[in-house]
This record gives sequence, C-alpha cells and structure tokens, in this order.
Amino acid sequence: MPPQVQIGVNINMLDIDQRSDGTLDAPFVFTVNYTPSIAQISIKGRAKISGDSEDTKKIVDEHKAQKSPPMQLVQAVSNAAIADAILISRSLNVPPPLPPIPQPQTGPPPSKPDARYTA
Repeated sequence: MPPQVQIGVNINMLDIDQRSDGTLDAPFVFTVNYTPSIAQISIKGRAKISGDSEDTKKIVDEHKAQKSPPMQLVQAVSNAAIADAILISRSLNVPPPLPPIPQPQTGPPPSKPDARYTA
C-alpha cells in the first residue's frame, strides 16, 4: 500500500421518476476513487421514496424545475452507500472512505483570555 492515499467520493443522482404506485424511484451511482489508482468502488442502486402524494409530487416538480435532488434524499442515499463502501473497502484491504480524523495539535495549549466580570 502506498504511504499516501487520497480518496475521492462522488454521488450522482441520475433522475427522480414517479411510479404508478405513487412512490418515487431515484437511480444513483456512488463512486469511491483512490489515488494512486489502487482501487475503485462503484455502487449503483435505486432509492425508493414514499410519502404523501402531495410531498412526492412536490419533490418531482422541484427536481424538474431545478434539476437537483432534495438534500435529504442525497444525504440518505449517501449514508447507505458509504456504509456499503466501508464494508467493501475492508474486503479489498484498502482504506475506508471516511473523512480524516483531525490530528491533535502538538505544542503549548492556546492561552485562555482572562474573563473578568464586574457588577
């Protein structure tokens, strides 16, 4: 394994379609790329959205107007796909697609300002 691996994550929501049973269907592709090119994980799927007919119609109308899926949908799909990608990365023996953990600062702790209160 190279000492420095960069991981890029991309989610592409392809469309949102109204189905005959009143639900919505949203195909997606979730991709994890590694640099240097040691692996690539692609997860393709379909999100099924159900709810009140007013709510689903609103989602479809807004999507057609602005061509971007609702953030709640992107977040839900991303959460599910990242969990699968972590399991797959483990079986491939490559680093999981997680955000980096901030390293603690080495050196003296930041000084606290004097807090003085007068009444």
